[in-house]
Amino acid sequence: MNRIFSFASIFVLIMIVSANSCQEDKQTKVLISTDYGDITVVLFDETPLHRDNFIKLVNEGWYEGSIFHRVISNFMIQGGGHADGRQDPGYTVPAEFVDIYFHKKGVLSAARKPDQVNPNKESSGSQFYIVQGQVFTDEQLDDLEQRFGKDFPEERREVYRTLGGTPHLDGDYTVFGEVISGLDVVDKIAAVQTARGDKPVQDVKMTMKIVK
Repeated sequence: MNRIFSFASIFVLIMIVSANSCQEDKQTKVLISTDYGDITVVLFDETPLHRDNFIKLVNEGWYEGSIFHRVISNFMIQGGGHADGRQDPGYTVPAEFVDIYFHKKGVLSAARKPDQVNPNKESSGSQFYIVQGQVFTDEQLDDLEQRFGKDFPEERREVYRTLGGTPHLDGDYTVFGEVISGLDVVDKIAAVQTARGDKPVQDVKMTMKIVK
């Protein structure tokens, strides 16, 4: 009986892994190429407005030759402006908060204007950031909960205690994708020398394309 149970458990595990792999295969992936290496992100189907908008911008060439213009070590790397100097395409995207997606290291999120002028937390039409973040202790997470009025469930805390992230941003900025390869490139970009306004001293340019 124990042997049968063991085989059944292994079979279920294989089915779960296969299902997750199939789901990822069906999701849209974007290759972000930089001088520091390549970053591949997968776009979440649960945030269709952000997914479709990002795909549109990539296909239109919006991000070709644009730069990561704001880089903060142990926090995030941000880009999204057009190479010609436009900061966004002139529209916003409604917020799409999905509870299972939060600001762990490697997620792709939409930047936006502050609450004072944007109470609905609508996302910029093109500005995005990739989280680098840092690892937190339970005491630090408790402090963030009190300071920002957050509630981090245990499974989320475990991620912030091990992988790290930027937990104080949860529920305020739309997470719509995740790095599936190239986290080391995110770390390299986050470590570049910056000047006033957290802008890299030497431009970190990018190109993007949809990949299968």
